[in-house]
Amino acid sequence: MKASGKNGFTLLEIMIVVAIIGLLTALSIPSMREAGTRARARRFAREIRNAGHAFVQYAAENGGYPADKTPAQMPEGMAAYLKGFSWNEETVIGGHWDWDYGQFGTYAAVSVHQPDWNDDYMARVDAVIDDGNLGTGQFRKRSGGYMYVLEEKNL
Repeated sequence: MKASGKNGFTLLEIMIVVAIIGLLTALSIPSMREAGTRARARRFAREIRNAGHAFVQYAAENGGYPADKTPAQMPEGMAAYLKGFSWNEETVIGGHWDWDYGQFGTYAAVSVHQPDWNDDYMARVDAVIDDGNLGTGQFRKRSGGYMYVLEEKNL
């Protein structure tokens, strides 16, 4: 004798479930990307602040800041202050760390040189650090990158 009743799902039912899962996935991808962008902005802000604190500590203990260096090159004497910090490697937003001493209209600044992020994304970093305006405040745009100003130039 043959058993009566339904044994399993029809092809149509399976296709509907797959379509619903696909739709839910498609709707969630933008929010996951946005969360990733926010997390990277917060991480970069934390890293540039930590680097800035290391340079301020160096200046306090040594009577001044180290000399200016090119991007991705550790300034003289900073290795002990930036222990565990990946100064010579690419940043979380692309580009390389840079120490600016007496450059770009400031006295001392930690910078990121040629990051992958554009001004819209960097404004998010600026909003985490200070005023959200890349033209003013402690975090601002500079030629070829963005800088976290530790000290302004004395006028």
